[in-house]
Amino acid sequence: MNPYVPVGIFLGVAAVAATAFVLVPGLLARRKPNPAKSEAYECGVEPTSVVGGHFPVRFYLIAMLFVIFDVEAASFYPWAVQMHALRAYGLLEMAAFVVVLAIGYAYVWRKGGFQWR
Repeated sequence: MNPYVPVGIFLGVAAVAATAFVLVPGLLARRKPNPAKSEAYECGVEPTSVVGGHFPVRFYLIAMLFVIFDVEAASFYPWAVQMHALRAYGLLEMAAFVVVLAIGYAYVWRKGGFQWR
């Protein structure tokens, strides 16, 4: 038997399950729209005004930068755990990683990406 057959079966089952999870609730749900269901729900508080304004793009930019640099920093832990087994090669790889991360950090800092105006 081909070693990729179980992988193919797994992917097929996953695709069928994902499709079923998306389509079945839409097919079985009752459709009784009314104005109360169409209203925005704000923790039980009646909305007093229309939603106005948008979040500034800077908010999303800073949030994405935080996630990127946080995930990058989280990659130091597995390296530290395996540092003894990786030896000099692992140290050089992490040094290259830190250099690339520092270049990105310096670029964002120079462009003013961390300043909230």
